[in-house]
Amino acid sequence: MTDFNRLRVEEIYYLAIDFKDHDKRREFLNDACAGDSALRSEVETMLRSQQEVDHFFSESLSGLKPARETLHLLAAMCKPNQQSDGQLPVVEDLGKRLGPYKLAQKIGEGGWGIVYLAEQEVPMRRQVALKIIKLGMDTKSIIARFEAERQALAMMDHPNIARVFDAGATETGRPYFVMELVRGSKITDYCDEHRLDIRQRLNLFVQVCSAVQHAHQKGIIHRDIKPSNVLVTILDGMPLPKVIDFGIAKATGGVHLTDRTMFTAHEQMIGTPAYMSPEQAEMNSPDDIDTRSDIYSLGVLLYELLTGKTPFDQKELLQSGLDRMRRTIKEREPQRPSTKLDELKAEDLKQTAIQRKVEPPTLKPLIRGDLDWIVMKALEKDRHRRYQTANELGIDIQRYVSHEPVVARPPSRVYRLQKLVRRNRVTFVGIAAVTMALIIGIGTLTWLFFNERELRREAEQGRANESLLRQQAEARERIAQAIVLLDKNRLDEADQMVGGIASSNTAMVGEAVFRTLGEWAAMQGHWQRASEYFSALTHVDRFETSDPSTLDHTKCAVSLLKSGDKARYDGFCQETIQQFGATTDPLIAERTVKNALLLPADTDRLKSLAPLADLAALSFPNSIPTNAAWMFPWRCVSLSLWEYRRGNYRGSIDWGNRCLGYGDDSLSRTATIHAIRALAYHRLGQSENAHSELALSRELIDATFKRGLVTWNDIQGYWFDWVLGQILEQEAIVDIEGPSQSLSSR
Repeated sequence: MTDFNRLRVEEIYYLAIDFKDHDKRREFLNDACAGDSALRSEVETMLRSQQEVDHFFSESLSGLKPARETLHLLAAMCKPNQQSDGQLPVVEDLGKRLGPYKLAQKIGEGGWGIVYLAEQEVPMRRQVALKIIKLGMDTKSIIARFEAERQALAMMDHPNIARVFDAGATETGRPYFVMELVRGSKITDYCDEHRLDIRQRLNLFVQVCSAVQHAHQKGIIHRDIKPSNVLVTILDGMPLPKVIDFGIAKATGGVHLTDRTMFTAHEQMIGTPAYMSPEQAEMNSPDDIDTRSDIYSLGVLLYELLTGKTPFDQKELLQSGLDRMRRTIKEREPQRPSTKLDELKAEDLKQTAIQRKVEPPTLKPLIRGDLDWIVMKALEKDRHRRYQTANELGIDIQRYVSHEPVVARPPSRVYRLQKLVRRNRVTFVGIAAVTMALIIGIGTLTWLFFNERELRREAEQGRANESLLRQQAEARERIAQAIVLLDKNRLDEADQMVGGIASSNTAMVGEAVFRTLGEWAAMQGHWQRASEYFSALTHVDRFETSDPSTLDHTKCAVSLLKSGDKARYDGFCQETIQQFGATTDPLIAERTVKNALLLPADTDRLKSLAPLADLAALSFPNSIPTNAAWMFPWRCVSLSLWEYRRGNYRGSIDWGNRCLGYGDDSLSRTATIHAIRALAYHRLGQSENAHSELALSRELIDATFKRGLVTWNDIQGYWFDWVLGQILEQEAIVDIEGPSQSLSSR
């Protein structure tokens, strides 16, 4: 049998052996062999031989002396279609010595190799891992790959890669090598069993990237990065990932791994399908594989660490047949990790979240955004668009962990359109031809229509400009008179003078005038007029930074609710979220969340606010700077309200505890957080705690409103913070004591 045919048989054999269901294995062979009876016969012979060998070893041969004929039969089963050389094959019994190593326990087995726990006694005593080719699998190509793996490991010196200590051969000539014994679990199993959070998983993954980068610098491509080849052991009480199994590694840049001929078939698929890069799945020359293939596999591993799933299910890939499997890997775009979570059943999502030490509603927001784009950049079909080195991927992960901007960005619309056109070339050619004909056909008529409309618009614009100039002249006169009245503290007259031009002439009137009149209207209880002034202020384009004037949004929100205009409040919330939805300033994010959640919110609003809440939470420092002590307690209020509105009542109470831990330097803040805690305890069914928290809130708020608010601020809090607390206190009263106990105003 030629090397090409032998490798083709081995490829199908390694894929088929994963099918434990005989019917599904038969369907796979029907598709993979495609009517080639000789090829199918070879594969089925190897499968039967493997079953018989497994049965033979399961009968515990230790201490027995089987007949010579039985061992010859075993050799024939292990080497189908090969002539016996008349030599009795050797079975590696436990306790047997290979040089200075005594085999103690079988700890692993692959397609063509077995790994034993061995004890070395000289020149030092230690336990090692000894890997040896399986009996009957010592073909030229397998021996070449075995020696290549041994040489690849020997070239590397990195704390996250298993080291090689020694090498040799059995008395029958089968090579083995001795390496560092790694006692550990698959990286995914370790993370799930120890319930590592996202940040802890990323820290382990960065070490794996470092190991792969080291291998690439030595000129070695791993080509089979997957959880079972990344084990986590414990060193000095800390988890340490180790990359193992360079059995199908490939050398680059002139690196020489073995003197034997190592042949890879033109159409051979090397690697594990679920973790295989598109270029590995190609039916082209294997020389086209470079280090960026490992970047793709690292992306799949990161995907699984985050979601518990791979982008493409391994079983579905195997069941689909070789051709469809290749097409899926090469052409089908994977879902973003956060989108993948949407497909999980409720119970599976809960388990996945528990293993990552978060509540199910919190898991998706943690992954959405930067982590999505980091993973998707590693999984790009076009390797030129991936991270170019494992080090780049690891550094981008570290940027995310450190809250720094990441390199990964979503693909542009132009790029996505190019991909769509490439997948549907014939359809788009037809569409383009029809579109061009339509453009030519209506071009002249369209030009005539727009030309006539432009002439008409210019005439109307001239008339409108004349009217606007007259209005501006009148407005300037009224503003001048209002400023004179403000200087004389005649606020009611100034209000009448400016009234009616607030919404359309904000910049002309001036921010100071509107803010003064808005404060005055609020103190007089003229909430409708106050909301108009503050609403006008929120439309001034000056909120790209954490300007203290963002407080005008809070004033607008509470004024709208005090005026009873919930429809305008909803519109205000939509505009605010649209305006600040992409902010990177945590202060603006927290105020936007708080102002938009003064009333219960629907699912769409909560979804829109999630990135802002994540920004506010993730930017919370471990220690509070002295010059910003006023800022972070109020951030606790916003996050407590956020957690309550989305149903995480325990989380709401935890943020409330954190807020109260800062002391009562702001009584308005203290009253507000007691109201939110009362609502949360009520939802948890803890009635006594709910009434106690409500009583604390009412005591502070009743005393303040009885005393009367001041216009700007006093030592106990701004007026609008007290009104905000009163709105939430009223909600708590209705929930806990019933509607009849609520007051419409104070």
